[in-house]
Amino acid sequence: MRVSWSVAAGCPAALLLIVLAAAPAVAAPVPDYESPFPCGQEWMGTTRSSHSPSYYSVDFNRPDDLGDLVVSTAPGVVTRVTDTGSSSYGKYIIVDHGDGNTSLYAHMLAQYVTTGQRVDQGTILGLVGTSGGSTGPHLHFEERLWSRVQRPYFHQEAYTFGRTLVSQNCPDVPVAGDWDGSGGDEVGVFRRGVGTGIFRMSRAGTKPLRTEFGYSADHPLTGDWDGDGRTDIGVRTSGTTSFELRRGNGSVTTLPFGRVGDLPVTGDWDGNGTTEIAVWRPAAARFRMRVAQDDVRVTRLGSAGSLPVTGDWNGDGLTDIGVFDPSAGRFTLRNRPIGPPATTVTFGKSTDLPVTGDWNGDGRTDLGTWSPSTATYSLRVAPRASATTATVTTKRFGLPRVR
Repeated sequence: MRVSWSVAAGCPAALLLIVLAAAPAVAAPVPDYESPFPCGQEWMGTTRSSHSPSYYSVDFNRPDDLGDLVVSTAPGVVTRVTDTGSSSYGKYIIVDHGDGNTSLYAHMLAQYVTTGQRVDQGTILGLVGTSGGSTGPHLHFEERLWSRVQRPYFHQEAYTFGRTLVSQNCPDVPVAGDWDGSGGDEVGVFRRGVGTGIFRMSRAGTKPLRTEFGYSADHPLTGDWDGDGRTDIGVRTSGTTSFELRRGNGSVTTLPFGRVGDLPVTGDWDGNGTTEIAVWRPAAARFRMRVAQDDVRVTRLGSAGSLPVTGDWNGDGLTDIGVFDPSAGRFTLRNRPIGPPATTVTFGKSTDLPVTGDWNGDGRTDLGTWSPSTATYSLRVAPRASATTATVTTKRFGLPRVR
């Protein structure tokens, strides 16, 4: 096994791998940290008595790990994306998980997130590297409470240094679509499985449809790529700019668009009945909608901490844009082309993930949220998306995350 140590704090020449004794029985910390690597990956974590800033810091290695993906261990907000050059942490990221809890990822090769950006558990942060004061590729990782490094926990268990950690960072991600062409949307999830992505799509009156597609760390997409009235699936492949769109007949189209750190979205931007691709750029809070190869339309909406959503809010056949601000539990919706000022709808909680769909089949897109802790959808139906009077139904689908 190759072990690469950080030399940020002037480590002595003689390095000692230590295994910490079992800690007294205590409740697992909140948030519920998972491995900083995609589902199913195996990594060895080590430390030493002189490890800076604490012997609770973890250096993760596996063979040929330079350029491997690093993902967020828990939901939170990125508070620091910094490069200290050839010393200390080098390229590092800090994610704030609330109540004084933060996680730190250091010596990275690339950083794909921006300060203020909200990330989910399993969101790609960047790549394993050897920047800063390190002697070789590895990920230096810390769990902190009020800036003080804590004993690391993963999947609610105290980590034993020197043991291979198998990532259980395998959360479900909410999706929605008209899987059967009935005119109304149903919910679903994208399961970050071991090595592969798995779409599980709810269908009224029958068992869910299950389709494997993409890699576990990919970003799931849905849309009608061929205009046949049924929602298809797709992904934006992890660590790249490529959209992979799978039609109902199994054929796949690959389209590069945007930057690696952009969040992918989809919509029928020209009203022709087929879904096109787009991205939302957190640093600029801008949607970039690809209507055709040489026709890209740009609209600003939201802030770095927003999550993008799309839908036909007014039923005119054109997909509109919106954002969900978890901190306020609020959707901000804007019709396209440039129309009335954006409207806001208060709906959801700070821990929810947004989802949109035409829940009642009336041709207008409705709002919804999915609770990761309970795997429960809350689906809001109103005469129009921005209306204050609405009915809300709930449905459990997917796997709740470890609490």
